[in-house]
Amino acid sequence: MTEEAKKSIAGPLTVRPNTDDRKPSPLPAVPLKKVIIKSADMIPDMQKEAVDIAVAAFEKYNVEKDVAEQVKKEFDKRHGPTWHCIVGRNFGSYVTHETNHFVYFYLDQKAVLLFKSG
Repeated sequence: MTEEAKKSIAGPLTVRPNTDDRKPSPLPAVPLKKVIIKSADMIPDMQKEAVDIAVAAFEKYNVEKDVAEQVKKEFDKRHGPTWHCIVGRNFGSYVTHETNHFVYFYLDQKAVLLFKSG
């Protein structure tokens, strides 16, 4: 066999993965939060935004005060001042808010009250 023939036969080495290697790696378990909107005077897109921001804040912080601060500051930044946020398991409230700027919802066992006033 000539050298030229050897070069054309010998190609790059390919290794096929084992069947175990082809299985997709399992995704990390991300707990889903149960969301219940209790009361809202807010457009649905903004409600979803409030829930998404709250979920991210709960993932980042363990202290309710820190979650409330994160949500309030994010809404101040995105929608102008002045937003107020209360987070917890047991509280009462009676607030005055601007029209179309109020939402009260639960994420699992924690309540979030977000409203604009001022």
